[in-house]
Amino acid sequence: MAANPGTPVGLNPNGRRARNAKAKRDATEARLAPLSPPEGPVWAADARAEALERVRAMGLPARSDEYWRYTDPSTLTGQGAPSAAPLGGDEGQVFGEVDALRIVFVDGVFDPGASGDLTVEGVEIARLADAADIHWARGLYGALEAAGQDPVDRPLAAFNTAFATDGVLIRATGRAARPIHLVYRHEDATSDAVLHHVVRVEEGAEVTVLETGPAAARFNKCLEVDVADRAAFHHVRAQGRDHDRRAATAMFARLGAEATYKSFTLTVNGVLTRNEHVVELSGDDAVAHVAGAAVGDGATGRFHHDDTVFVTHDAERCESRQVFKKVLRNGARGVFQGKILVREGAQKTDGYQISQSLLLDDDSQFLAKPELEIYADDVVCSHGSTSGAIDGTALFYLRSRGVPAEDAADLLTLAFLAEALEEIDDDALAADLRDRLAEWLTRRR
Repeated sequence: MAANPGTPVGLNPNGRRARNAKAKRDATEARLAPLSPPEGPVWAADARAEALERVRAMGLPARSDEYWRYTDPSTLTGQGAPSAAPLGGDEGQVFGEVDALRIVFVDGVFDPGASGDLTVEGVEIARLADAADIHWARGLYGALEAAGQDPVDRPLAAFNTAFATDGVLIRATGRAARPIHLVYRHEDATSDAVLHHVVRVEEGAEVTVLETGPAAARFNKCLEVDVADRAAFHHVRAQGRDHDRRAATAMFARLGAEATYKSFTLTVNGVLTRNEHVVELSGDDAVAHVAGAAVGDGATGRFHHDDTVFVTHDAERCESRQVFKKVLRNGARGVFQGKILVREGAQKTDGYQISQSLLLDDDSQFLAKPELEIYADDVVCSHGSTSGAIDGTALFYLRSRGVPAEDAADLLTLAFLAEALEEIDDDALAADLRDRLAEWLTRRR
C-alpha cells in the first residue's frame, strides 16, 4: 500500500512497522549467531530444531510487541548476562522443613552431590542432559510450548526449548510419596541458565513440585506439564533474595478430564521478573488455579515484576482461577496481563480473575490488562483489577488498640496477600511462605 502523500515519511505507520520488524530480525540473528544446539538426548534434536525455527519466525521479544509493551525484554535477550553478586547461603532453606526430594542446580547445571537419590515411590525422574535415547518425554518435550504459541507469540519459551542445557523429566505414575523440590543456586556472577523441565502426571496420579532460588544472574526456565484424566499437579514456587536477578519463566500446562492443576508463585526482590503461564483445559470438569504474590522494594535496586497469564477453556464444566496480588514501594513496578479464552462449545465454564496491588507510596506503579474472550453462551466469567493504598480506617483501628504503626501496616499487608496464599492447598507450605513474607516486611522497615 502506498504511503499517504500527506503523511510525512517519518510518521508513516507502515514504514515504522517495517523498520521495527527489520530491527527485530537483525537483533534475533545477532543473538542466535554465536549459539549452537547444546549436547543432549538425540530424541530432543527435532524438537530443538523446530523451536529454533519458531524463534527465527517470531523474532525475540521487543517493546513494540503487544504483550511486552509494559516490560523491557532487552536485558533478557541480549548477549552476556548482567553482572550480579553471587549468593551466599542456601536458597533451599525455604521449605527446608518439608520432607521432599531435593534436586539441586548450580548456575543451571545439575549437582548430583547436593541432590538426593532420584528415587521416589510413584515417580520416575531423569536428567534431561543424559536421558535415555528412547524416553517417554520424547513426545512432550517442546510440544506444549509449541501449542502455546497460538494465538500469542512466546519467543523466549521457544528459545528455551532450542537451547536448554539441563532440566529434569518427571513422570508421576501414582501418588508421589514426597514432593519434588527443585533448588536453584547462583554462584557465578556472570552465568546464564537455560533450564527446561517436563512433567507427565499419568491418569489418577498426583505429584507436588516445589521450586526455590534464582539459578543465575539471568535465568530462562520453561516447565511443561501434561496432566492426564483425574490426575493432580501441585506447584509452589518461591523466587527470592537475589536483588540482581533477571528471570524469564514460562509454564505450559494441558489438563485432561477431571484433572487438577494448581500453581502458586511468591516473588521477593529481583531487578526484572517475567512469569508467563499458559494453561489449556482440554478435558471436561478440569480445574486450574494460577496464583501469585509479589513484594517489591525499589530502594534495593529497580524492581519490575510481570505476570502474564493465558487460560484457554476448551471443554465443558471447567473451572479456572487467576489470583494475583502485588505489594510495591519505593518506585517498584508491577504488571499483570491475564486472559481467559472460552472456546465455542466450552459450556458451563467458570472463570475467575482478580489482580490487585497495594501501593505503599506515590512513586510505585501497577499496570493491569485483564481480558475475557468468550465464544460460549452458558458461562460464568468475571475479572477485576484494583490498586490502592493501605486502608486508613483499618490502620487507625489497629493503632487505637495499641498496635505500633509499623506492625499494623505489616498486618494489613499480610491480610491483603492472604487471598493469593489461600490458593496453596498444603497448609504447611502456605504457613512457611507466610512466615517468609512477615520476615521480609520486618527487614524492610
